[in-house]
Amino acid sequence: MRTLTLEQPGTFAWLEEQGVAEPAAGEAAVRVHRIGVCGTDLHAFRGRQPFFSYPRVLGHELAVEVEAVGPDADAALVGQHCAVRPYINDESSRASQRGRTNCCPSMRVLGVHSDGGMRPRFTLPTKLLHPVDEGKLSLDAMALAEPLAIGCHAVRRGAPTAADRVLVIGAGPIGVAAMQFARRSCQSLTLLDLNEKRLAFCKERWAIDETLTAIPEGQRFDCVFDATGSPASMNKAFEYVDHGGKLVFVGLHTGEVTFEDPLFHSREMTLLASRNATADDFGMVLDGLMDGSIDAEAMVTRRLGFNDLDATFESLYEDTELIKAVIEVEHA
Repeated sequence: MRTLTLEQPGTFAWLEEQGVAEPAAGEAAVRVHRIGVCGTDLHAFRGRQPFFSYPRVLGHELAVEVEAVGPDADAALVGQHCAVRPYINDESSRASQRGRTNCCPSMRVLGVHSDGGMRPRFTLPTKLLHPVDEGKLSLDAMALAEPLAIGCHAVRRGAPTAADRVLVIGAGPIGVAAMQFARRSCQSLTLLDLNEKRLAFCKERWAIDETLTAIPEGQRFDCVFDATGSPASMNKAFEYVDHGGKLVFVGLHTGEVTFEDPLFHSREMTLLASRNATADDFGMVLDGLMDGSIDAEAMVTRRLGFNDLDATFESLYEDTELIKAVIEVEHA
């Protein structure tokens, strides 16, 4: 079995491995069918991902099929297609016991802190599997449940109401995910991005109320989601929040965020961070995909084959219209 390992920044290597070991208690052996490419993967390839070590098997946006389960698991899982929640938390931590599993201090993410799914088969804890009834969802949709759950969690943090004017900054996959969940409840939705082609694509696909490359002077919003991870954008986002409004940082960067305290106080803003997602978020995503209110298929703008991924992966950096790339894993 060939596994693709990121040996160091900019260098993939194929490793021949033996077949997957029999799953232990609490585990399942799975066959990987789809892998979504995340910004985390792109940053890791360039050596710009914090909390990351090499070598590492990437891949945390996954659609898998269960091939075997450990002795204590439900045998009905075998043969099921599943989305994967790739966050391994310490269930004894205070955060986990308070229901905040997504920000557990001992969090390990598949493909980031431990080896992920950029390989044909591997084992993982059964608690991370979200089974989908046969024929209900495509493999692409299952793989994209993870980035959609990130957007879902962010919107749950911001909790926009029917009276709110919402701004989403960043038309990448996480911004698009947040945009889809926000528009189900808010009064009006504006999408901000510097890439006009991305904006046009999103406006056509999701009927956004307003798309902008810059916010006009004085235009403000009740709820702002910044999904860029850009310090310049995150610092600027404070100016777009109206009095009594909320700002949710979905994107992450490794430095400081700064703002003018008089501006922050005079508008009595609420500032929120959003990290990862919970099992409840995944449930909401899968429900939304199945009832058609959330669209994963439209997010896929590029497809790659697993067997030549070492040669094609770097081309993603040149794709200025990229929303989401999906890797197809073919099995003999």
